[in-house]
Amino acid sequence: MTFERKSSYDKADLIKSGNNELFGHDGPPLPSDLMLMMDRVIEMNENGGNFGKGFVEAELDINPDLWFFKCHFKNDPVMPGCLGLDAMWQLVGFYLGWIGGKGKGRALGVGEVKFTGQVLPSNKKVTYKIHFKRVINRKLIMGIGDGEVFVDGKLIYQASDLKVGLFQDTNSF
Repeated sequence: MTFERKSSYDKADLIKSGNNELFGHDGPPLPSDLMLMMDRVIEMNENGGNFGKGFVEAELDINPDLWFFKCHFKNDPVMPGCLGLDAMWQLVGFYLGWIGGKGKGRALGVGEVKFTGQVLPSNKKVTYKIHFKRVINRKLIMGIGDGEVFVDGKLIYQASDLKVGLFQDTNSF
């Protein structure tokens, strides 16, 4: 199965990825349903970003009915920081599928994470940016990049050395 490689993807495309319909059955799917932490990918390229080795930008629309606001800190709703971190890993894996990588994506680590803000139900939009530092696309398929999370244009999270690998067999992972 081949897919149409585009520079942007809408929510329907991202849902197809979660159902193994975008990159094919052997391509890496995004998480589905509630764990999909973005509504659209607005830009993807192989030579952009801070290091000239690839760039992804995606967005999540915020509304007060999102599931995590109901259960993360009673009477003090906030998006868990780990979901923003997971979104960045999701985008690294999505990029690996976009360049033709096969397998199931698994987060392999992160260098340093810094939180300097929060996502509240009153916010409107979260923007994620991944700047790839290294992409290995051989027998080993792995992406390494630095990520940023913005809420309504304000930088609130930074992560260095986000690592995601693609694996054919995850049973012994």
